[in-house]
Amino acid sequence: MSKRFLNLEEITFKDDELKSYIKGSLEEWKENGTLTEEFIEDLHFHLFNEDYYIIGTYKAKEWLKGYTFDVIEYIKEYEQFNFGECNTNLSCPEAVVNMFAYIRGEELLSTSVRYEFDHLLEPTA
Repeated sequence: MSKRFLNLEEITFKDDELKSYIKGSLEEWKENGTLTEEFIEDLHFHLFNEDYYIIGTYKAKEWLKGYTFDVIEYIKEYEQFNFGECNTNLSCPEAVVNMFAYIRGEELLSTSVRYEFDHLLEPTA
């Protein structure tokens, strides 16, 4: 019996933008006092699930420029592996961008990259 592991080739074309979004959000939440221990536990949800990352078809198409099919393949593989089927509407640029940001955001918040944000994750007293 072989185990199946998700082995996506990382798509890093928007990593700097996503990291900047994460850092800016953390700084804002820390400044206004909402960055609590409980909040940090659900950080990915607050960053990428409470609101859309990109709003508008035009903005989404511009954001994807040149990477549309790579991003669609990335989402399909991720969803097939995790859910057994692809549920994202791949004909909707907004849905594609927001799902990609959700997936890549989860990866960027993993322990391999999280060290960049550790100093911001300490709640103020």
